[in-house]
Amino acid sequence: MAKLTDLTLKAAREGLAARNFSARELAEAHIKACEAARPLNAYMAETFDQARAMADGSDRRLKAGEGGLLEGIPLAIKDLFCTKGVLSTSSSKILKGFKPPYESTVTAKLWQAGAVMVGKTGMDEFAMGSSNMTSCYGAVTNPWRRKGDNKPLVPGGSSGGSAAAVAARTCLGATGTDTGGSIRQPAAFCGLVGLKPTYGRCSRWGIIAFASSLDQAGPLARDVHDTALLMRAMAGYDPKDSTSVDRPVPDYAAALNGRVKGLRIGVPKEYRVDGMPAEIEALWQKGIEWFKAAGAEIVDITLPHTKYALPTYYVIAPAECSSNLARYDGVRYGLREKGADLAELYSKTRAAGFGPEVRRRILIGTYVLSAGYYDAYYLKAQQVRTRIADDFRTGFERVDLVLTPTAPSPAFGIGEMMDDPVAMYLNDVFTVPASLAGLPAISVPAGLSADGLPLGLQLIGRPFDEETVLRAAGFMEEAAAFKAEPAWLGEGRA
Repeated sequence: MAKLTDLTLKAAREGLAARNFSARELAEAHIKACEAARPLNAYMAETFDQARAMADGSDRRLKAGEGGLLEGIPLAIKDLFCTKGVLSTSSSKILKGFKPPYESTVTAKLWQAGAVMVGKTGMDEFAMGSSNMTSCYGAVTNPWRRKGDNKPLVPGGSSGGSAAAVAARTCLGATGTDTGGSIRQPAAFCGLVGLKPTYGRCSRWGIIAFASSLDQAGPLARDVHDTALLMRAMAGYDPKDSTSVDRPVPDYAAALNGRVKGLRIGVPKEYRVDGMPAEIEALWQKGIEWFKAAGAEIVDITLPHTKYALPTYYVIAPAECSSNLARYDGVRYGLREKGADLAELYSKTRAAGFGPEVRRRILIGTYVLSAGYYDAYYLKAQQVRTRIADDFRTGFERVDLVLTPTAPSPAFGIGEMMDDPVAMYLNDVFTVPASLAGLPAISVPAGLSADGLPLGLQLIGRPFDEETVLRAAGFMEEAAAFKAEPAWLGEGRA
């Protein structure tokens, strides 16, 4: 039998059902893997005792024939999901020591499905970043390395800790959140599948907010089938979230029939950006050929407002973060600095508690919302956002899916780009448009760079059509036959 940590989520479910091993044994194997992977710094909190207790509960239910969809499956949870009695800090000093007395809706659904939590994963502070370098717990290291080079690489952000945890085989899947690409870009950098669902498909209740009109929870896993299983457990209507949409949750795994004949695949010319590496362009063309050979129709489309997506995002997201983060003032919970009066307490606490990137975005957001600038910046950005969504609506009159690269480069070195925020923001150039339009989008590992690093292709679908997105992703996964593994698995584990 394969090592328990090498099993897919699907295979682990089958093994548990057949009683080939127990949930406790599965948990212990992943706990051991977590301990071996500590040099990667993927976890900001380990919950091993809780994992053992949850696994024992799963074994009792499995024995009684009452197992849920994810019964006994070890998962990692991104640090901004509130987990009752467990550190939930959004990787920020200002939430130091915060253990919420409640559970987020998404994690509650996972526990109801029988999943087991092995730990909370590091992330960019308040989900602001594309490298996982802004966490108060230090940088997370990508398990992958360039060929012949042991320089540590970033896992992407902001869900980089979750991506690194899955890639290093310390869990069978993980939760992430995607505001402008924070599931899809780490998935591409770490050789994983990452799905950003339609806005409103997964509840935001109990998720520490960054930008409320953009944030969306989603899964990271090693293959499309595992992603579909996680998505089914995470999705669903929540009356506690006013943006949650009341629609039935399909059996996403049942949609994975591999058939794409007759699908119309849109290829937008605007995603051929200046300076895009030739290997990214070549991989994109390869993806187009896979679909064409399988009987899909390739359609050239135009999304004319794509070039405005990044500046639009970096007005709207900071504006919303400025509003959301105003609640962190040192009065009710988290970090508190001493001050002679309330105003000084606020300013000292926020100065000490927020890192440079968070402070930068708060300042930008406060500026664009200020009197005299609201109409010129924030209102104009919202108008452009509508145009971007309209472009997709027009495009989807002619096509079923849109195929693009996920990121403009493979993973880069830790510390690179940190002194150039604009260069860092450009990592989101292919992922931000779908976020602004609220559309479902998935990244699938489709090849390797010349340096031996994973590269992803992205599929974008119609609102609430995750089934078609996953079906096409499953086909693309099979066509790519991506079997490469990170260097860590050969060097860093027992």
